[in-house]
Amino acid sequence: MAASEPSRTLARSLPRVFAPSTRAQGLCCRRYASDQPSTRSSSALGDLESDGSLKATAAQQDAAKSFDPIARARSRRVQLPRSRYQFRSPKYDRGPLHPHRPPPPSDPSSRLFVPGPFSLPRVEQTYESTVASDILTLCYVHNPPGFKPPPKAPRLRSWDGDSPYHKNRALRGPRGGDVLRLLRKPITFNNIPKLERITIHSYIKEAATENSSWLHVAGIALQAISNVRVQTYKSRSSVAPWGIAPGRDTVAAKAELRGEDMEHFFGKLVDVVLPRLKDWPGVKGTSGDSSGNITFGLSQEQVALFPEIEVNYDMYPPKMIPGCHITIHTTAKTDKDARLLLSALGIPFYGKIVD
Repeated sequence: MAASEPSRTLARSLPRVFAPSTRAQGLCCRRYASDQPSTRSSSALGDLESDGSLKATAAQQDAAKSFDPIARARSRRVQLPRSRYQFRSPKYDRGPLHPHRPPPPSDPSSRLFVPGPFSLPRVEQTYESTVASDILTLCYVHNPPGFKPPPKAPRLRSWDGDSPYHKNRALRGPRGGDVLRLLRKPITFNNIPKLERITIHSYIKEAATENSSWLHVAGIALQAISNVRVQTYKSRSSVAPWGIAPGRDTVAAKAELRGEDMEHFFGKLVDVVLPRLKDWPGVKGTSGDSSGNITFGLSQEQVALFPEIEVNYDMYPPKMIPGCHITIHTTAKTDKDARLLLSALGIPFYGKIVD
């Protein structure tokens, strides 16, 4: 009894990891591993399948051969709803994260799909078949393989630094003027100049000096010849003789034509209106903004030659038919390329040519 008392005191004073255990310690290589032999190993192996799921049995092959969806649909007495047979795109686009989005308008299954075009306008057909290839042939510049163009000087010049005011000063423009022209890249099959849009602008001073009926007639006339909705604008500057104050009087109307409307208008202009102008030499060679956009004007009598106005001439008061400025915007970077394009499409130029 006396011998067991010191052993109890020693076991209490020692930490738990050094305390003696009364259980028999067996050889263990893993944590929570049992030292008893397993009795369920044979039964667990017997539950495993001998063949994989990817291997088809004879019964599955027979079921696949006997499946006929067409015969099954014909034998159905009640027809399923239309949505089961026909794809209908979603009505609303709920964002890029939504699983079901409507297809693009060019897809025949889209709600916004419009078939066509079935025929090209004369201007576009002429451009695609003749003008584009001719311009590419005339403006083609051949560079042999391995050709490296010589380095060009920077467009903006730095200051020489002989004055203290030159420090931290903006760079100077090129010699000969401060206007930076658009850089013209060599014309390839990717950047052949073509028509981009046409702007028809008319300024009606009588809308401020007399009444607004002048503006209404001008807007109707421009809308008839352009087939687009006309926008009106107020004056930005004051004209004292006409009594026009900035921001007070609506004195201008403008129509912007793109796509097929632009091509149809250009075709009418070249084929119908311009050939009927008496003693009209053409568009001035100095016309242009050095960026490939050409502008010329038509008087009241010349605007009345459009077929939409001529066929309903009694509907427009003759004195209220407006004159207009027509600006042809092209993708060309220089006026030289723009004149080449418009000349090929049928617009003549005369006088001094400014590049």
